[in-house]
Amino acid sequence: MTVITSLYLFIAWGVTAVVAAGIILIVLRSVFNYMDVNPFKWSPRTVGRVTDPVIMPVRRVLIAFRVDPRAAPFIAVLLIIIAGYFVVQVAGGILNTVAGVMFALTSGRVGLPVAIIGYIIFGLLGLYTLAIFIRIIFSWLSTSYANPLMRLLVRTTEPLMGPLRRLVPHVGMFDISPLVAFLVVWLCQAAVAATLLSGWPVRFF
Repeated sequence: MTVITSLYLFIAWGVTAVVAAGIILIVLRSVFNYMDVNPFKWSPRTVGRVTDPVIMPVRRVLIAFRVDPRAAPFIAVLLIIIAGYFVVQVAGGILNTVAGVMFALTSGRVGLPVAIIGYIIFGLLGLYTLAIFIRIIFSWLSTSYANPLMRLLVRTTEPLMGPLRRLVPHVGMFDISPLVAFLVVWLCQAAVAATLLSGWPVRFF
Protein backbone atom coordinates (compact mmCIF):
# COMPACT_ATOMS: atom_id res chain seq x y z
CA MET A 1 0.00 0.00 0.00
CA THR A 2 2.85 2.37 0.77
CA VAL A 3 4.25 1.82 -2.73
CA ILE A 4 0.91 2.71 -4.33
CA THR A 5 0.55 5.84 -2.21
CA SER A 6 4.12 6.88 -3.09
CA LEU A 7 3.41 6.28 -6.79
CA TYR A 8 0.28 8.42 -6.59
CA LEU A 9 2.18 11.24 -4.87
CA PHE A 10 4.96 11.00 -7.48
CA ILE A 11 2.43 11.29 -10.31
CA ALA A 12 0.57 14.14 -8.59
CA TRP A 13 3.75 16.15 -7.95
CA GLY A 14 5.08 15.38 -11.43
CA VAL A 15 1.88 16.58 -13.10
CA THR A 16 1.86 19.67 -10.86
CA ALA A 17 5.42 20.48 -11.96
CA VAL A 18 4.50 20.08 -15.64
CA VAL A 19 1.41 22.27 -15.23
CA ALA A 20 3.45 24.94 -13.41
CA ALA A 21 6.07 24.88 -16.17
CA GLY A 22 3.37 25.25 -18.83
CA ILE A 23 1.81 28.20 -17.04
CA ILE A 24 5.19 29.90 -16.63
CA LEU A 25 5.96 29.48 -20.34
CA ILE A 26 2.59 30.92 -21.36
CA VAL A 27 3.06 33.87 -19.00
CA LEU A 28 6.54 34.45 -20.49
CA ARG A 29 5.04 34.38 -23.97
CA SER A 30 2.47 36.99 -22.95
CA VAL A 31 5.18 39.15 -21.37
CA PHE A 32 7.32 38.94 -24.52
CA ASN A 33 4.33 39.94 -26.65
CA TYR A 34 3.41 42.80 -24.31
CA MET A 35 6.99 44.13 -24.31
CA ASP A 36 7.15 43.70 -28.10
CA VAL A 37 10.39 41.68 -27.85
CA ASN A 38 12.05 40.79 -31.14
CA PRO A 39 10.39 37.42 -32.01
CA PHE A 40 13.55 36.22 -33.77
CA LYS A 41 15.59 36.23 -30.57
CA TRP A 42 16.29 32.83 -29.01
CA SER A 43 14.11 33.24 -25.90
CA PRO A 44 10.82 34.38 -27.47
CA ARG A 45 11.31 32.04 -30.43
CA THR A 46 11.82 29.02 -28.16
CA VAL A 47 8.93 29.94 -25.88
CA GLY A 48 6.72 30.45 -28.92
CA ARG A 49 7.57 27.05 -30.37
CA VAL A 50 6.93 25.29 -27.08
CA THR A 51 3.58 27.00 -26.40
CA ASP A 52 2.21 27.08 -29.97
CA PRO A 53 0.68 23.56 -29.76
CA VAL A 54 -1.52 24.83 -26.91
CA ILE A 55 -2.09 28.47 -27.85
CA MET A 56 -2.85 28.11 -31.57
CA PRO A 57 -5.81 25.66 -31.30
CA VAL A 58 -7.33 27.86 -28.60
CA ARG A 59 -6.92 30.94 -30.82
CA ARG A 60 -8.68 29.15 -33.70
CA VAL A 61 -11.61 28.19 -31.46
CA LEU A 62 -11.93 31.74 -30.09
CA ILE A 63 -11.86 33.19 -33.60
CA ALA A 64 -14.52 30.69 -34.70
CA PHE A 65 -16.74 31.89 -31.82
CA ARG A 66 -15.92 35.53 -32.64
CA VAL A 67 -14.14 36.04 -29.33
CA ASP A 68 -11.04 38.21 -29.00
CA PRO A 69 -8.10 35.80 -29.62
CA ARG A 70 -5.97 37.80 -27.18
CA ALA A 71 -7.74 35.81 -24.45
CA ALA A 72 -6.07 32.63 -25.76
CA PRO A 73 -3.24 32.56 -23.17
CA PHE A 74 -5.70 32.84 -20.28
CA ILE A 75 -7.91 30.06 -21.72
CA ALA A 76 -4.83 27.93 -22.40
CA VAL A 77 -3.73 28.25 -18.76
CA LEU A 78 -7.18 27.10 -17.62
CA LEU A 79 -7.05 24.14 -20.02
CA ILE A 80 -3.60 23.12 -18.80
CA ILE A 81 -4.83 23.18 -15.20
CA ILE A 82 -7.92 21.16 -16.13
CA ALA A 83 -5.83 18.65 -18.10
CA GLY A 84 -3.46 18.24 -15.16
CA TYR A 85 -6.42 17.70 -12.84
CA PHE A 86 -7.80 15.01 -15.15
CA VAL A 87 -4.47 13.17 -15.31
CA VAL A 88 -4.18 13.15 -11.52
CA GLN A 89 -7.79 12.03 -11.11
CA VAL A 90 -7.46 9.20 -13.64
CA ALA A 91 -4.22 8.02 -12.05
CA GLY A 92 -5.76 8.34 -8.59
CA GLY A 93 -8.85 6.37 -9.62
CA ILE A 94 -6.82 3.53 -11.11
CA LEU A 95 -4.39 3.37 -8.18
CA ASN A 96 -7.23 3.61 -5.64
CA THR A 97 -8.87 0.61 -7.31
CA VAL A 98 -5.60 -1.32 -7.25
CA ALA A 99 -5.12 -0.40 -3.59
CA GLY A 100 -8.65 -1.53 -2.78
CA VAL A 101 -8.21 -4.89 -4.48
CA MET A 102 -4.87 -5.43 -2.75
CA PHE A 103 -6.35 -4.44 0.61
CA ALA A 104 -9.19 -6.91 0.11
CA LEU A 105 -6.82 -9.71 -0.92
CA THR A 106 -4.58 -9.23 2.12
CA SER A 107 -7.32 -8.57 4.68
CA GLY A 108 -8.53 -12.15 5.01
CA ARG A 109 -12.02 -10.84 5.77
CA VAL A 110 -15.31 -12.50 4.87
CA GLY A 111 -16.88 -11.34 1.61
CA LEU A 112 -13.59 -10.99 -0.23
CA PRO A 113 -14.91 -11.67 -3.80
CA VAL A 114 -17.77 -9.21 -3.34
CA ALA A 115 -15.38 -6.51 -2.10
CA ILE A 116 -13.03 -7.01 -5.06
CA ILE A 117 -15.94 -6.67 -7.49
CA GLY A 118 -17.10 -3.58 -5.59
CA TYR A 119 -13.71 -1.90 -5.80
CA ILE A 120 -13.47 -2.57 -9.53
CA ILE A 121 -16.98 -1.26 -10.23
CA PHE A 122 -16.40 1.78 -7.99
CA GLY A 123 -13.18 2.60 -9.86
CA LEU A 124 -14.78 2.15 -13.29
CA LEU A 125 -17.64 4.47 -12.34
CA GLY A 126 -15.10 7.10 -11.29
CA LEU A 127 -13.35 6.81 -14.65
CA TYR A 128 -16.73 7.03 -16.39
CA THR A 129 -17.43 10.34 -14.64
CA LEU A 130 -14.09 11.69 -15.90
CA ALA A 131 -14.86 10.43 -19.43
CA ILE A 132 -18.13 12.40 -19.42
CA PHE A 133 -16.36 15.52 -18.17
CA ILE A 134 -13.56 15.25 -20.76
CA ARG A 135 -16.13 14.76 -23.53
CA ILE A 136 -17.88 17.97 -22.45
CA ILE A 137 -14.59 19.90 -22.53
CA PHE A 138 -13.74 18.48 -25.96
CA SER A 139 -17.18 19.42 -27.29
CA TRP A 140 -16.67 23.00 -26.06
CA LEU A 141 -13.37 23.03 -27.97
CA SER A 142 -15.21 21.79 -31.09
CA THR A 143 -13.05 18.66 -31.23
CA SER A 144 -13.93 16.66 -34.34
CA TYR A 145 -15.36 13.15 -34.14
CA ALA A 146 -12.43 12.19 -36.37
CA ASN A 147 -10.20 12.60 -33.31
CA PRO A 148 -9.57 9.05 -31.97
CA LEU A 149 -9.88 10.11 -28.33
CA MET A 150 -13.11 12.00 -28.97
CA ARG A 151 -14.47 8.98 -30.84
CA LEU A 152 -13.63 6.72 -27.89
CA LEU A 153 -15.24 9.14 -25.42
CA VAL A 154 -18.43 9.37 -27.46
CA ARG A 155 -18.72 5.60 -27.86
CA THR A 156 -18.11 5.11 -24.14
CA THR A 157 -20.46 7.78 -22.77
CA GLU A 158 -23.24 7.82 -25.38
CA PRO A 159 -25.08 4.75 -23.93
CA LEU A 160 -25.86 6.92 -20.89
CA MET A 161 -25.88 10.43 -22.30
CA GLY A 162 -27.91 9.57 -25.43
CA PRO A 163 -31.09 8.47 -23.60
CA LEU A 164 -30.70 11.26 -21.04
CA ARG A 165 -30.42 13.83 -23.82
CA ARG A 166 -33.78 12.65 -25.17
CA LEU A 167 -35.46 12.50 -21.75
CA VAL A 168 -34.13 15.62 -20.03
CA PRO A 169 -35.58 18.90 -21.39
CA HIS A 170 -33.29 21.81 -22.14
CA VAL A 171 -33.20 24.73 -19.72
CA GLY A 172 -33.35 27.63 -22.13
CA MET A 173 -30.39 27.13 -24.49
CA PHE A 174 -28.55 24.81 -22.11
CA ASP A 175 -28.42 21.02 -22.28
CA ILE A 176 -28.37 19.84 -18.66
CA SER A 177 -28.28 16.11 -19.49
CA PRO A 178 -24.53 15.92 -18.61
CA LEU A 179 -25.35 17.16 -15.09
CA VAL A 180 -27.98 14.44 -14.79
CA ALA A 181 -25.42 11.91 -16.06
CA PHE A 182 -23.01 13.00 -13.30
CA LEU A 183 -25.78 12.56 -10.74
CA VAL A 184 -26.66 9.08 -12.06
CA VAL A 185 -23.04 7.90 -11.92
CA TRP A 186 -22.56 9.43 -8.45
CA LEU A 187 -25.68 7.61 -7.20
CA CYS A 188 -24.34 4.36 -8.66
CA GLN A 189 -21.03 4.88 -6.84
CA ALA A 190 -22.90 5.60 -3.61
CA ALA A 191 -24.93 2.43 -4.09
CA VAL A 192 -21.77 0.36 -4.64
CA ALA A 193 -20.14 1.88 -1.54
CA ALA A 194 -23.25 1.17 0.54
CA THR A 195 -23.71 -2.42 -0.65
CA LEU A 196 -20.72 -4.22 -2.17
CA LEU A 197 -18.23 -2.16 -0.13
CA SER A 198 -20.23 -1.88 3.07
CA GLY A 199 -17.78 -2.02 5.96
CA TRP A 200 -14.77 -1.61 3.64
CA PRO A 201 -12.71 1.57 3.16
CA VAL A 202 -13.53 3.29 -0.12
CA ARG A 203 -10.69 5.83 -0.39
CA PHE A 204 -7.06 5.07 0.38
CA PHE A 205 -5.41 8.45 -0.36
